[in-house]
Amino acid sequence: MAYTFEPLGKVLSVCVSAEHTFGTDAFLLSAFASVKARDAVCDLGTGCGIIPILWFRPGHTPPQKVVAVDIQPQAIDQLQTTLRRFPLPILPLCEDLKTLSLDAGSFDLVTCNPPYKSGGSGIVSRSDADRIARHETLCTMDDIAACAGRLLKFGGRFCLCQRPERLCDVICAMKAHGLEPKRLRFVHKDASSAPWLFLIEGKKGAKPFLKVENPFLTNSEEMKRLYREDTP
Repeated sequence: MAYTFEPLGKVLSVCVSAEHTFGTDAFLLSAFASVKARDAVCDLGTGCGIIPILWFRPGHTPPQKVVAVDIQPQAIDQLQTTLRRFPLPILPLCEDLKTLSLDAGSFDLVTCNPPYKSGGSGIVSRSDADRIARHETLCTMDDIAACAGRLLKFGGRFCLCQRPERLCDVICAMKAHGLEPKRLRFVHKDASSAPWLFLIEGKKGAKPFLKVENPFLTNSEEMKRLYREDTP
């Protein structure tokens, strides 16, 4: 297992490996979540911790409290390695989200970049780390929504990204656990292509009303701004 540091600009870097790294979806979800200074946040399936770490880049207003959860010890070890170099106020927690010890109703925001493939679908990844990250082997969308619903305060927000073919699964799971979908944004490579991802926000205890936002195009200036460290 070899660790390296991937720069996130001039100030911050994140510890990555072949097993736990990150992609464009992490930047998209981190920005979509729109954290506020007073927020207590829990990031489920945090991997190398990229989503919460992005909130602490220069020019951004970080949340008040962050707990980063993953079931894989190596992922948590990588996050701890990052935090030894950059002592950010992030608490790494190696636990199963289905039996998470955190207090119910104690968070304003829960984020998750979940496994994209449902159980038994797609080509199964060879490595354990890839299989857990990409396929619903250790948790399902329902497990994730149940955990988020338990952790959130009334009016708290749940933000995640997922593949378009899973949209019905995600909405059903959210509604089953009291998380009303409120914002939805599809991500496209360009204006002529089909979406390859969607971003969705649900609110605990809210009334039904879903706003579909303008498409996000990854070949746009908006995407370039996400990668610039001084752009909130």
